[in-house]
Amino acid sequence: MLKFSQCVVLTRVGGFYELYFEHADEYAPLLNIKRTKRRTQRDSKRPAVSMAGFPAFQLDRYLKILVQDLNKHVAISDEFLNDAPTKARGEPAYTRRVSRIITPGTLIDENFMDPWENNYLLSIHIDPEVLKRGTAVKESPGTRSVSSVLNLPRTEVGLAWIDLSSGDFLTQTTDIASLPSAVARINPREVVLDSIFQEAEHSRMVSILQEDGHIITFQQPSEQPLTITDWIPMLEDVIDDFDSANFTQGEVAAGGSLLHYVQHQLLGSTTRLQAPVRHQSEDHMSIDKNSLRALEIRSTIRDNNYEGSLLHSLKKTVTKSGTRLLTQRLSAPSMSLSTINDRLDLVEEMIDYSQLRQDVVALLGRTFDSLRLVTKFTVGRGDADALMELSKTIFTTSDIVNVLRDHSTSRKSIPIDPKKATTEIRRRKCLPALERRFDLRQPLELAQRIQEAIDEEGLSEYHRIENDEAAEMVDIAQDVLGREAGEEDLKPLPKRIQPKPHMIAPSFKGATDGRDDVWIMRRSASKNLERLHDKLDSMIEEKSTLEKELKKRLRADSLTLKWTPNLAHIAHVKGKDATRVTAHYPKSLSSSKSTRSFQVPEWTQLGAQMDETRYRIRNEEQRVLGELREEVVRNLVRLRRNAAVLDELDVACAFAILANDNNFVRPILNAGTSHNIVGGRHPVVEAGLEDQGRKFAPNDCLLDDDERIWLITGPNMAGKSTYLRQNALISILAQTGSFVPAEYAEIGLVDKVFSRVGSADNLYKDQSTFMVEMLETAHILKEATPRSFVIMDEVGRGTTPEDGIAVGYACLYHLYHVNQCRTLFATHFHALTDLTSNFEKLGCHCNDVAEEPDGKFSYVHRLRKGVNRESHALKVARIAGLPEEAVVMAAEVLQKLKSASPHSSLLSPPSARSSELAN
Repeated sequence: MLKFSQCVVLTRVGGFYELYFEHADEYAPLLNIKRTKRRTQRDSKRPAVSMAGFPAFQLDRYLKILVQDLNKHVAISDEFLNDAPTKARGEPAYTRRVSRIITPGTLIDENFMDPWENNYLLSIHIDPEVLKRGTAVKESPGTRSVSSVLNLPRTEVGLAWIDLSSGDFLTQTTDIASLPSAVARINPREVVLDSIFQEAEHSRMVSILQEDGHIITFQQPSEQPLTITDWIPMLEDVIDDFDSANFTQGEVAAGGSLLHYVQHQLLGSTTRLQAPVRHQSEDHMSIDKNSLRALEIRSTIRDNNYEGSLLHSLKKTVTKSGTRLLTQRLSAPSMSLSTINDRLDLVEEMIDYSQLRQDVVALLGRTFDSLRLVTKFTVGRGDADALMELSKTIFTTSDIVNVLRDHSTSRKSIPIDPKKATTEIRRRKCLPALERRFDLRQPLELAQRIQEAIDEEGLSEYHRIENDEAAEMVDIAQDVLGREAGEEDLKPLPKRIQPKPHMIAPSFKGATDGRDDVWIMRRSASKNLERLHDKLDSMIEEKSTLEKELKKRLRADSLTLKWTPNLAHIAHVKGKDATRVTAHYPKSLSSSKSTRSFQVPEWTQLGAQMDETRYRIRNEEQRVLGELREEVVRNLVRLRRNAAVLDELDVACAFAILANDNNFVRPILNAGTSHNIVGGRHPVVEAGLEDQGRKFAPNDCLLDDDERIWLITGPNMAGKSTYLRQNALISILAQTGSFVPAEYAEIGLVDKVFSRVGSADNLYKDQSTFMVEMLETAHILKEATPRSFVIMDEVGRGTTPEDGIAVGYACLYHLYHVNQCRTLFATHFHALTDLTSNFEKLGCHCNDVAEEPDGKFSYVHRLRKGVNRESHALKVARIAGLPEEAVVMAAEVLQKLKSASPHSSLLSPPSARSSELAN
């Protein structure tokens, strides 16, 4: 506990894991387990030691609470069997040592891991000296005393992140201003920072990460920083696409820090990561952290729930790793037209040929998560079950390849329509290109070897017995208390449940444990195994012969030769036979009124030989298992590449199902900067309305050289925010490689999506709602390029109408003249439409309320060209249940305000000097 002071230490004792001292005091209540105290020696004056524990088979359950829920580091102290010479010197049968440190970011194969999401560990490298020398603007414009919370130096930041469970290893270069968005996209479970950032002068840097809820671990840097050469032992054998010259100094430093941390946590265990891949910012659409949240891509903005997010509505994938790929693509859509069109071709092929899609989906459903499976073997943790799952996945992958090949062959026989020749020829290449990426020759040999070696029925029986034992252990209510409590703890317990010594299962069982033999390997798995099984069969026959001879010689029909944990190899008789055998075997090992147990030298000798043979069989099974593990590691690269192709197929089929079920269309993408959507819909809102039996009102959106910005007015509740979001989502979906919810979609590639819709105050950081709104707005105005897509809703509403209109106008002016990007800008400040009347490439659009003579009204969600100066806020107030007298009073005040002449300064365009200020 002193050595691993930063960890909660779990110590293996027999069939249990235990906590001691202050760890037992602190964590037993949090884990909801019994805490007890025990004196080290009877009558000792030393204080009693606090203890708490749980059965070893429940380790995952409690690790989840400690690691995932409480964000703790856990050191596992396991028992290791000592060799015979060590035990002969009087040492114990086993020693204990910490075998692994488990943290939120270093999970490998724990059962509580989220199978649908990557478990990333991220290392961030920033040179603190450069940070100190940074040329940041220290003061905000207009004041000498207030320092800006936004103006950070453009210091280079190196990022490196891995998922130990799948072997993914990625790097990226960014800067501090973009760091929060990069980290939000990666969505790490744990962030590793150099311990120098614990110092007060760097607290601002740390607060950037902490305010987004990231778990930070500080580590002392290694004495000799790891270079790229030092990475290689932790990577796959074949590194044909790994060029060390491509990585920046920041990435190398971050990668070195990351691998140093992993080596420390694994305590000597090795792992095999995939070759590092550089995440090139220019190759992906950037969705900043505010937009990820506001557009509800991975979780909802209100409750942070998965259900109701874009990912939830798109998730038609059938494999866990396919879902992880879908999440990655949604968080970082492609900027490559060829990549996007290749993905869309594959989706279209799956839509047009439903039988192909159904066959592939059905086969994918029979595969296992091979990316995570093979990683188990790289750290020596893959068991027989993992091998069987891997072999089944390999055989199923072969079936998928055959389905793709048959489809491609049949497609060749269909004549090509000359009118569609270009697209048709390209589409026919998509499946053969995928098929060529599979490498199955050696993996199939491995799968065949696994199937021939492992006895699946024996494995099932082995697990059944394991489960029975676990159930028995659960029934022992006072399991830990029984071993660790003092006498004073046991006195209050009823006699019937006071623990007996034999209830505690040892960690290492003898070769024979009283059960029928259950083997997980087939006899034919190795020549030695076959020979040993033949030898054991011969001994079993010998035992049967000996038993018959003894029954006959002693005239004891009830005689059985058996083994018990306490008495070892014995002969057992009951009834009158007990007195008959006394003359031949007078010495009893145990007896009762009706039974007697005694030793038969021949059976003692034979039983010991059988035990030895069983022990050797188990050793041989483990040796064969080890060989199969090594074979998996030798096929690591092929297995991972095959798994990656299966994931792409899964995502393509999911997008095809989505398009088929929801009438999505194939988007046309080009290198321009227009956004032409006819009949666009919001994929999540539409699904929600359909569940209620309601129809979604589609809308067009045409942003091009004639109208680069749409200024949208209209009543509350009429769907302006939904309209803004749906157009951003359509761009994201298109560049992800999905069909989109529209009648027609032609989109110029978008490099960055920005969203300023809805915000909340951050009182802890002393930031009002308006301050948060301005921070987000400032980020957009600084970062948006002419290729970006910006949606802004109600900018300036957190302050007075005059200030709000001024800020809103300044934003529009900057977006129009400086950023020159595609923008949808919704507002209730109707004066903005007059102020921007001289913006030639700005179009005004609105939606309405349809009122009936009897006072009833309905929202018209369809946009039309023009300005709507009615926000109809009082209608919303009435629907919300505001007292009628309050609504009437509000109506009177509103009427007075409308009749008063507006400030002339608000309606006149700003002077020419404003353009100078903007520039």
